[in-house]
Amino acid sequence: MTSSSDRPTFDRRQFLTRGGMAMAATAGAASLGRRGFAGIREHAEHAEVSTAYGRVRGLRDPDLLTFLGVPYGGAVAGANRFRAAPPLQPWTGVRDALQLGAPSPQPGKSYYGINEPPPAENCLFLNIWTPAADNRKRPVMVYSHGGGFFKGSGGAHYQDGGNLARTYDVVVVSTNHRLGLMGYLFLGELGGEAYATSGNQGLLDIKDALKWVNENISVFGGDPGNVMIFGESGGGLKTSALYGLPSAAPYFNKASIESGPGVFMMPRDVAAASTQMTLQQLGLTKGDWRKLLEIPCDQLIAAQVAISAKLAPVFDMASLRKGNGWRWNGGFAPVVDGTILPHDPFHPDAPAFSKNKPLMVGSNRDEMNFIWFQAKMNNIFELTDDTLKATLHQQLGAEADTVLATYRKTRPEASAPDLYTAITTGAFFWLGGIRIAERKAAQQGAPVYMYMFTHQSNYVIPGTTHTIGAAHALEIPYKFDNIHPVGQESHADTQQPGSNISIDDLVGTDPDREKVARAMSEMWTTYARTGHPGAKGQPAWPAYDTETRATMQIDAPCTVVDDPFGEERKMWEQLDAR
Repeated sequence: MTSSSDRPTFDRRQFLTRGGMAMAATAGAASLGRRGFAGIREHAEHAEVSTAYGRVRGLRDPDLLTFLGVPYGGAVAGANRFRAAPPLQPWTGVRDALQLGAPSPQPGKSYYGINEPPPAENCLFLNIWTPAADNRKRPVMVYSHGGGFFKGSGGAHYQDGGNLARTYDVVVVSTNHRLGLMGYLFLGELGGEAYATSGNQGLLDIKDALKWVNENISVFGGDPGNVMIFGESGGGLKTSALYGLPSAAPYFNKASIESGPGVFMMPRDVAAASTQMTLQQLGLTKGDWRKLLEIPCDQLIAAQVAISAKLAPVFDMASLRKGNGWRWNGGFAPVVDGTILPHDPFHPDAPAFSKNKPLMVGSNRDEMNFIWFQAKMNNIFELTDDTLKATLHQQLGAEADTVLATYRKTRPEASAPDLYTAITTGAFFWLGGIRIAERKAAQQGAPVYMYMFTHQSNYVIPGTTHTIGAAHALEIPYKFDNIHPVGQESHADTQQPGSNISIDDLVGTDPDREKVARAMSEMWTTYARTGHPGAKGQPAWPAYDTETRATMQIDAPCTVVDDPFGEERKMWEQLDAR
């Protein structure tokens, strides 16, 4: 008989907050050897561009210009904490854009980029990669980093946009923005009109960055009328929310939601409860909430971590199996306040004001393998048929037998650990993406395209005999065409905390990596250019509908599959209908 302590459990709050790797998507590998990123070049030529706020000086390569740490908003520390960012003030002279800007305050001491400064409250910076500052109106790709709503940086070098820009003639932008409590503490019921946008500041920061792009990207060779927003994991959740944010609608034309299906965001009452928990954690009452403006930032982050720990429930698949994506039981995330974010992004329908904006949505086949690996949950890889059944009964109750029978039928060769990964990946990722695709297709406006990344890494998880497979975040270096390892002398910061395992290790060494990277990066940049993803030598990618459910499986080679794992999908739907 297996005791409950022997069964694998998964802390959902841990998934969103722990360590930073779980949703910070630090599984990408940068190709720094092919493009000298700032911080590893001793000698560099410079390029200058005039923005609406002043001149900036970036780095010049023969086929690439790079501008790092460009401000897009005013100071958000001090009196502006938890408030809308004030307008960016113009400067005189030439401002250096040679080094990354600071990321938002966040738990831990992780750094993501080469020569990246430490986190700071004033974190509204963006990075730009462009082939030339020549007013040629190239497609613009604006990326939101992973890390849930809690961690990460737009300066992470595994998502460096240089290879996309130089290979496919596009302009790539990444942003830093407020995270966690700094970006999403809801004070609308305490602070009055001055804090009416609180609870959504992190999201509104990205909107401000998109507005900056709209006003300035033409001088960097980009087309403000052809802007794609995209993001993975937490960046996928942010992209979901931006797709449903009315004030962002004028500033982008298409979107891609990757391994972060944000059907729902934080309910207003849940956000208010999290605010009350924050006050209690800091020894404050509602009457003296203004002291939040004076408390040192590191104390606020410590309170955020403590609150996350209190909220952390055991992973409950039964609450997720309806395929509606993450539901928020507390903490800090965009708030459905009825004004700034009037509705959940994709519930009960896709947002009407984005009807004419094309959408891509998808996930990786073995998402949860990365989560087990990051959380050091090697017990998952030791599951037997008996312990798998016991675990599912604990999490799904009477429905466990139906779920297990279906997955054993559809995946007859799968081991018990692989079945558990497939079931949990479906609950956390795949089904939520299907709901988004269904609701977007139902609008009969712009098309929606569905994908599944199936290319397997051959990296063996330490202490097990299991490869990590097509796990969470491992598609990042492929879509950015960044699969080539960083030199040993320059990638110490890419290692996971407390280990000597580098990001490059996770990508693996299989010989088809180059083919997959070329196909995926071309598909993404073609979508940015035309609104229809595709790549030379790959099959045509049909739009998704509920009749064929055409899905691009990204591998070597890529294939279009109608309704992949359809029997599993139907099984979940039948359970929901009971």
